[in-house]
Amino acid sequence: MSIDVDTARRVAKLARIKVEDEALPALAAEFSSILGFIEQLNEVDVEGVEPMTSVTPMRLKRRDDVVTDGNQQAAVLKNAPDAREGFFAVPKVVE
Repeated sequence: MSIDVDTARRVAKLARIKVEDEALPALAAEFSSILGFIEQLNEVDVEGVEPMTSVTPMRLKRRDDVVTDGNQQAAVLKNAPDAREGFFAVPKVVE
């Protein structure tokens, strides 16, 4: 798949990246090479291959899903510049 300069300009605009007009041909070529590599990866036969999270076999560590109140209010408020009655105190911003 080949990306032209207009498509590269549109992608840069959608990504909110400022790209000068003289850099667009190089960006289009870079996009084309990335898409070419993705097409190569799509040709690989992965039938029967288990998805993996690491190159070494291991199980993910899991914790019990228990709902608690956290019981850390004092620790959380310790670094607050201004805390009152167990809450963060912030300056009034709307009159």
